[in-house]
Amino acid sequence: MPAEFEAHAATWLSWPHKEASWPGILDRIPPLWVEMVRALIAGEDVHILVNPAAPATEVENRLLAAGVGLQRVRLHEVPTNDAWIRDSGPTFITRGRRAQAETAIVDWDYNAWGGKYPPFDDDDRIPQRIAAILNMPRFVPGMVLEGGSIEVNGCGTLLTTEACLLNPNRNPQLTRAEIETRLRQYLGVRHILWLGDGISGDDTDGHVDDLARFVAPNTVVTVLEEDRGDENYLPLRENYRRLQAMTDQDGRPLRIVTLPMPRAIVREGMRLPASYANFYVANAVVLVPTFQQPSDAVALGVLQELFPQRRVVGIPAVDFVWGLGACHCATQQQPAADSHGDER
Repeated sequence: MPAEFEAHAATWLSWPHKEASWPGILDRIPPLWVEMVRALIAGEDVHILVNPAAPATEVENRLLAAGVGLQRVRLHEVPTNDAWIRDSGPTFITRGRRAQAETAIVDWDYNAWGGKYPPFDDDDRIPQRIAAILNMPRFVPGMVLEGGSIEVNGCGTLLTTEACLLNPNRNPQLTRAEIETRLRQYLGVRHILWLGDGISGDDTDGHVDDLARFVAPNTVVTVLEEDRGDENYLPLRENYRRLQAMTDQDGRPLRIVTLPMPRAIVREGMRLPASYANFYVANAVVLVPTFQQPSDAVALGVLQELFPQRRVVGIPAVDFVWGLGACHCATQQQPAADSHGDER
């Protein structure tokens, strides 16, 4: 599995249509997808799964009305339950280099974060449908896994959390060692690093993409909470402590860069999982959730320094995160077949 910061052939999105994911404000959500598409097409093709509830012509018209050209946009009429393709979509893997390079799909089982939000049968079939669209080989590990629960550096190291992958609502029949074996077999990793708990309000049981992300083969950016009274303070400090003791696949200590956390965002009495770590790295841009807070500028500045060749784009996420996800949750990278080695 190549790292996200390596070259992409495309980004995949699933168009939002589920009222229950954004109760009362669903009409505010498609414009956020429009802005993500606008930014992404500067550097790569964008494939969008379009559910019959939001037909292709409606999506096309919305993009065109916003001044977004369709030359690099491909719409696919595919039934979906929700918009979080990071978790329900395929994991793309590659083999070989240049002319001999191949790309394939890993089709993990999907149960909507431990069976929380049925029905999810259409979303569980997304990897199979995308494999058919692209005419790609598909491998089926027979294990529940969401894309937001894993992070790789493309050199053999994978970062995940105990809170999610070891949760009995995912794979109660598998031990930690058996889960690690499948990660090694299907993703080509050889070094697995475990963080602890996730952030408050995260209904995914602790996805790593709200905590810590690889931005280079040996560099991890992670969020820290400075307010000792905040419920995220201790779990994030513990994860930071673990990262400081970790090494990459070659035994080198990780370079760790910190991001702030936004102040708590509470809606209808519920703490929402707002985190600047939920950014998405594309070919030409980095999409970063923003929360109308002073810390936005700090987070954008840190990420711009880490990605000087890409344009960092803030995506307003106060409404976005009412759906309990943000930029990374809504995107899935399809690597270029020869992506490995591009940023080493």
